[in-house]
Amino acid sequence: MTKKSFLIIFSICLLAMVSAVEDKGSCYGVGSDTIAGIIFADIAVTVLIVTTTYWYASKRRQKKENADEVYMNVRANCKT
Repeated sequence: MTKKSFLIIFSICLLAMVSAVEDKGSCYGVGSDTIAGIIFADIAVTVLIVTTTYWYASKRRQKKENADEVYMNVRANCKT
């Protein structure tokens, strides 16, 4: 990253922090039920992603093992 782009990004971040500190009137409170809902949704999506990934990986591994078995059986049949 060049110096110029770093300075631009740093300036934008600095302006955002200053404006966030100065603008306290537009903030609103977040209830505990909202936070619990966000955490629950995050956990649910994470479990869904992990389950889907495991399922596809298992199918792919099984397919590869089945292909290796067929290949090994063909080699065994050719040797006899």
